[in-house]
Amino acid sequence: MTPKQQIENHGELSEKRVVLLGGSSGIGFAVAQQAVARGARAIIASSNAERVKQAVAMLDGKAEGHTLDLSNERDIQNFFQKIGHFDHLVFTAGDALQLNVLAATELAQARRVFELRYWAALAAVKYGSPHIRKDGSIALTTGIASRRPQKGWTVAASVCGTIEALTRALAVELAPIRVNAVSPGVVRTNLWQNMNAEEREHLFESVGKSLPVGRVGEPDDIAQAYVFLMLEGFSTGQILVVDGGTVLV
Repeated sequence: MTPKQQIENHGELSEKRVVLLGGSSGIGFAVAQQAVARGARAIIASSNAERVKQAVAMLDGKAEGHTLDLSNERDIQNFFQKIGHFDHLVFTAGDALQLNVLAATELAQARRVFELRYWAALAAVKYGSPHIRKDGSIALTTGIASRRPQKGWTVAASVCGTIEALTRALAVELAPIRVNAVSPGVVRTNLWQNMNAEEREHLFESVGKSLPVGRVGEPDDIAQAYVFLMLEGFSTGQILVVDGGTVLV
C-alpha cells in the first residue's frame, strides 16, 4: 500500500489551501499528493509550465497551477496577491545540486544557488505570510549538508545553514504563524540530474547501503514530514531531519 493509499479519505486538511512553490515534481509534488489525499486544495507554482500542467492533471481536479519565476521578486509578489488567502506555504524549489571543492567553485555560480534556495524563499515568505490564515504554517527546505558536510559541499552546507537560521528567525518574527523546515538526506529526485544515470544509481546504492535504514529516501518519505508540520500545531522554529540516519554514521 502506498503512502497516498494509506491516507486516502482522511480529512485532516479538508478545505485547506496549500501553496507549494516547487510543487510540480520531486518532493514538492509528493507533498501536493499527500495534502490533496487529506482533503486539501493544492496550489502548485513552478517555473516549468509543462510540468505544472502535468502535475495538476495528476491531482484529479483538486489543484490549480501557476507558472512562476522565483528569481523575480515582483512575480512572487503578484502571485500571492492573485491567489488570496491560504493556510500553508511549502517551499521545496531547488535546482540541480552544485557540488565542488572550494578551489574549483565559481563564485558567480555559488551566488545563483543562493538566489533560488535562499532569496526566493525569503521573498516567498515576505509576500506570502500576510495571506496565511489563522493556525497556518510555513515549511521551508534545507538539507543535512549543514550538519554533516562532506568534501566539496561548501556551498551546499552554507545554503542549508542559512535556511536553518532563517527558519528560527522567522518563527520569532512571524508568530503566531508557525515556521519550520524539513532537512532531507539523499533523496531519489531530479536534483541529481547533473549526474548521468549510471553515476546516480551508483550514488543511491552506495549511500543507501551505508545508512541504518538501508536505502536512500523517496519523495513520499520526505513529504510526510511536511504534512506532519502542517497538522501538528505546536512546533515552530524547528528543523525536522528526515535522513535515514545519515547524521549518525
